[in-house]
Amino acid sequence: MNQPVSLASSSTSFTPAAPGLPVAWIAAQWHTDIVERGHEGFAAEWARLHGAAAPAPAIERFAVPGAFEMPLLAQRLARSGRYAAVVACALVVDGGIYRHEFVAAAVVDGLMRVQLDTGVPVFSVSLTPKDFHEHATHRDFFSRHFVDKGAEAARACQQTLAVHAAV
Repeated sequence: MNQPVSLASSSTSFTPAAPGLPVAWIAAQWHTDIVERGHEGFAAEWARLHGAAAPAPAIERFAVPGAFEMPLLAQRLARSGRYAAVVACALVVDGGIYRHEFVAAAVVDGLMRVQLDTGVPVFSVSLTPKDFHEHATHRDFFSRHFVDKGAEAARACQQTLAVHAAV
């Protein structure tokens, strides 16, 4: 009938994050000037969400060469037990050889697998624009877009951690 639900997988155990644990932020270094804007949006919204009453949990930053390297580091960070959540940020663009869609899919699938295997929430601020060109208009547009996506990730992270703390 009503069987208890286990949040543990057969190979790992789930322990809810202790309040105040930092959030791990992983950034791919391709288009780092644009990707960095995601962190700016996340950090500003994270601080706003936590208000002045208590300091927001820290955000610890990590850099990897590209998006493809993010899931493995996300897994190691999540398994460490030192982070309440992991956020991964990248801009995966069409370089003209039709591999960006495969990379983007592998990254998102990998990040999903990390959270399902570890029980640590993982968020993606990884964007794969249909058309991206190295000119001011696109660079400005995607820079602003990453600020918005970073803020959205902060809200999702805060809400998810609150739900997990309540169950």
